[in-house]
Amino acid sequence: MRYKTSGTCSSAIDFEVEDGIVKSVKFIGGCNGNTQGISKLVEGMPVDEVVSRLEGIKCGFKSTSCPDQLAKALKEWRA
Repeated sequence: MRYKTSGTCSSAIDFEVEDGIVKSVKFIGGCNGNTQGISKLVEGMPVDEVVSRLEGIKCGFKSTSCPDQLAKALKEWRA
C-alpha cells in the first residue's frame, strides 16, 4: 500500500502488512539513513505495537514526523 505523507520531507510511504505484522516499509524521500533505520526496526513488528511506539513523534518544530506518518498510515490500513 502507498500512503501519501503530509508535513514531512518524505512524500510517501510504501508498506506491506501480512496477518497484522509489518513485512516491509519504504519511505519515498526524507532523511535516507533515518527512514531506512525506522524501516528495519519496525519490520516484523505487530501493527499495533508500531503505532503505539511511533504515534505523536514530532520532527523539530513540525507537528509530525516520518515515524508519526508511518503510524498514521498503519492506522488508516487498520480501519
